Amino acid sequence: MTLFKRILSAGLTGFVRNRTVSLSSIFILTITLCLVASLFLFNSVFNYSVDQIKSRVDISIYFKPDAEETDITTVKNTIQKLAEVEQVIYTSREQVLNDFKDKHQNDQVTLDALNELGSNPFGATLSVKAKDTDLYDEIINKINKQNLLGSASSSVDSINYSDIKTSIDRLTNIVNWLSNIGFILTVIFIVMSVMIVYNTVRLAIFTFRDEISVMKLVGASNFYIRGPFIVESAIYGLIASVITVALAYPATLWISEKTTVFFEGFNIFTYYKDNLFTLFFILFLCGVAVACTSSALAVRKYLKV
Repeated sequence: MTLFKRILSAGLTGFVRNRTVSLSSIFILTITLCLVASLFLFNSVFNYSVDQIKSRVDISIYFKPDAEETDITTVKNTIQKLAEVEQVIYTSREQVLNDFKDKHQNDQVTLDALNELGSNPFGATLSVKAKDTDLYDEIINKINKQNLLGSASSSVDSINYSDIKTSIDRLTNIVNWLSNIGFILTVIFIVMSVMIVYNTVRLAIFTFRDEISVMKLVGASNFYIRGPFIVESAIYGLIASVITVALAYPATLWISEKTTVFFEGFNIFTYYKDNLFTLFFILFLCGVAVACTSSALAVRKYLKV
């Protein structure tokens, strides 16, 4: 405990004594953590957007107008039991007709043609949503394999999977591509941060190179010499984290006012408030890890006496 107190005291003293270098390190580290926070918030927007797109992708099963309700129920229950299926939504013939009228309410020619028929030409539909876009192929294979629907398949008019398969494949590729890009950018930012903070901390340590040499010659351990610099770096990380979280407040508030409508209800400011402690914890860990790693690497050169 005595050794720890001395290291902590020396670290705090060094932080105050080297105010200029400390401010420079905090400034650079804050910029780095702002990039990390931006990636964190961008990831939330990206995930929300992907979920919205996925929610609109489904397999539509169209039934013949004269299909029996028992056959429709059989198909619905059979598909609902599949492990890959998240939800099956039933739309009645009447609802399909009403939706069609609402969609073409400004197209009088189409409405007149529909009235001329004198009856409802539409059949009921089932909207099948998978737990993941990669599972639609498996669902279709199971439906077609071994006549899963049995005799009820005769009531099915068509399945639109072939029409949306290209869109699903394109969406899956985009999601995977963006995920890989996000990971690569994160790694690049971390490496750049370590290099920048390393050079900044090394500048601070350079002024104490003679003092480190003397301490080493009189028998001070590497841990005792390195400790105060690591404490200073931890303080850099803590202060930079607080500043970054504080800056994120007005930034997310301004962005949310501009983008809430564009993102169809997703409020990045609300997300920031709901995940404030998680964001701070991530930034604190990143800041301390980058600063301490840089400090430990920078002081190694002067420990070899």
